[in-house]
Amino acid sequence: ARHHTPPSAVILVTAFATAETAVEAMKKGAFDYLIKPVKMDELSIVVNRATETISLKNENLALREALGKRYRQEDLIIGNSPEIQEALRIVRKVAPTKSTVLIRGESGTGKELIVRAIHYQSSRMNEPFVKVNCAAIPSGLLESELFGHSKGAFTGAIANHVGKFESADKGSLFLDEVGEIPIELQTKLLRVLQESEFERVGGNKTIKSDVRIIAATNRNLEEAISEGKFREDLFYRLNVVEIFVPPLSARQGDTELLIEYFLKESAINLGLLQPKKLSDEAKKILLSYNWPGNIRELENAIAHAAVIAEGDTIRVSDLTQAIRKFADSIANANQQA
Repeated sequence: ARHHTPPSAVILVTAFATAETAVEAMKKGAFDYLIKPVKMDELSIVVNRATETISLKNENLALREALGKRYRQEDLIIGNSPEIQEALRIVRKVAPTKSTVLIRGESGTGKELIVRAIHYQSSRMNEPFVKVNCAAIPSGLLESELFGHSKGAFTGAIANHVGKFESADKGSLFLDEVGEIPIELQTKLLRVLQESEFERVGGNKTIKSDVRIIAATNRNLEEAISEGKFREDLFYRLNVVEIFVPPLSARQGDTELLIEYFLKESAINLGLLQPKKLSDEAKKILLSYNWPGNIRELENAIAHAAVIAEGDTIRVSDLTQAIRKFADSIANANQQA
């Protein structure tokens, strides 16, 4: 079990205050400082501020626990909906095993959080976790990025290069957007999955691989197979256990929980004593919106609104352009009804 140290605040009381000592104290974690002799009204104000800050941090920790938060470094999975709870159930089942896992779902649904949850609940949790975004690397460079290359393998290869498979040895390799791997490279990936060995580009030394592969995609791989763009045998090797991460629009009730969490996170990030509140109309719009960008869009929307909003209340006018446009469409529809 993990134990969290309760939040605390250090208030420095000194008779020898200078700008330098004050700055140094704050750098080292002091919440505030007071100069002797301490006036009771000043002490009361500072203590009240510190208490409010600690209370906010405690609320945030409690919210994370109450919503089923799973710490994996900075990772977070929030949700009480049956769909996300089913995904978490499979995570708990598969994490302790050696099985290859395929995570499927739309962009922005939190697939990487699921991947990290698997790694950090496995026996490999203290070994490397290495991520490769297969869609972000030019196809001509992806083989070298994954498997490394030997000096002189191609123009510009002036030294040996260690690939991600070697970097992830004994740990987990996360192949994000695995459906974007070129068909000609899929054979080499299949061999690693089958035989746990490979060679660097331009090399002849066989390297043994002890890596757990966890892949993710937002593509329909079955369709890619029928189009000849993805190997069927590789698909079955990757898809030993499949976890589907549902879109936010399908997670009944989770949107409100996530809004509450991101409001608290925004308060901490902005150094506010209390989270900003939503006006009734803004909350209604956020809960009605279908979130095509999923959790990533929701997090961005709350962060945006928290910065833009004047005072402590977020209104519809503080929301992102896409959401304001949605609100306008609802208002127009109501006027025509």
